Amino acid sequence: MTSQLEQLKKMTTVVADTGDFEAIKVYQPQDATTNPSLLLKAMQIEKYQPLGAEAVAWAKGQGKNNAQTVKLAADKLSVLIGSKLMQQVPGLVSTEVDARLSFDTQATIDKAEQLIALYQQQDIDTSRVLIKIASTWEGIQAAKYLEEKGIRCNLTLLFSFAQARACAEVGAYLISPFVGRILDWYKNDQPEQDFTGANDPGVQSVTSIYNYFKEHGYSTVVMGASFRNISEIQQLAGCDRLTISPALLEELANNNEPLSQMLSASTEVKPAPSALSEQAFRWQMNEDAMATQKLAEGIRQFAIDQEKLEAMLAELI
Repeated sequence: MTSQLEQLKKMTTVVADTGDFEAIKVYQPQDATTNPSLLLKAMQIEKYQPLGAEAVAWAKGQGKNNAQTVKLAADKLSVLIGSKLMQQVPGLVSTEVDARLSFDTQATIDKAEQLIALYQQQDIDTSRVLIKIASTWEGIQAAKYLEEKGIRCNLTLLFSFAQARACAEVGAYLISPFVGRILDWYKNDQPEQDFTGANDPGVQSVTSIYNYFKEHGYSTVVMGASFRNISEIQQLAGCDRLTISPALLEELANNNEPLSQMLSASTEVKPAPSALSEQAFRWQMNEDAMATQKLAEGIRQFAIDQEKLEAMLAELI
C-alpha cells in the first residue's frame, strides 16, 4: 500500500508550508509557500544565513538610509528564498507582502509590484510567483487590481466565508483558509465540545467554501492551510490544494492506511449571486467574532515576525 502522502497527491495538489529546502527535497511537493514566520525560522538555521548576507549586500547598494536598506534586504531575502524554492518544486511559490501594509490597498499593490520586479531581476518566470496578501477588504481590492494586471495572488489569513466569497468575486487566483487556527479559536471558546474528525470547524469552513466555489463556477483555487493534525488533512482530501508543514508531511508519508477522497467538484454550476459590497463584507466580518479576532491576531503576529526578521538583517548591516 502506498503512503497517505502519495495517495493524497493523486487527488489534491500538495504544497510545502516551509522555506526548508531539505524538507522539500524529501517530500517533493508540487508548490511551496512561505511567510515572515517561516523566513524567520529559516534565517535561524546556519546553512540559510548566507542568503541573508547576500540580501543585505544587495540592499546596501540600493537603500538611501538604514531603515530603507533593511526593508529592501527583507524583500530581497524573500525573493532569494522563493527563487531557491523554485529550483526544487515544479509549480508555484508564494511570497508574502509585508503584513503591516494589510490595510493599505495602494501600498500593497506597490509592494507586490516591487517583489515581482525583484523576481524578474533574478530571471525568474514570474508566472510561477503568487503574491500573498492578507484577506482584509483593502488586501482583496489590491488583489483585484493585481489580477487584472496579470499578477496572480494568494489571499491568506482567511477565516470566514465572507472573506472567501469576496476573494472569488474579484478573481483572486487562490485563497488560503486557515483550518487549524479556526479550530484553535473554537477549542478555546467551547472547550467541552467534540471537534474531532468531521466536527472540526476549520474542516467545515473549508468544505463549505470549496462546495460554494464549485457550485457557482468560481475559478479561485481553494488551498487549505495551517493544519494542526493529519485528521484535518484527511477530512479535506480532494480539496484543490493543501499546504502542509514538514512534520505533517512526514506523518502522512509514514501512514499506509487507505485515504478516501472527501471533496469533489460539483457537476452542476449555478449562477453566482451579486457581489458583496464593502458594507456587507465589513458587517459579516463584524458578526463573525472568530474571523475578526484571528485575522487581527494573524496580521499582528506576521508583523512581529517581520520586525524580528528585519532586526536580524539590521545587525548584518
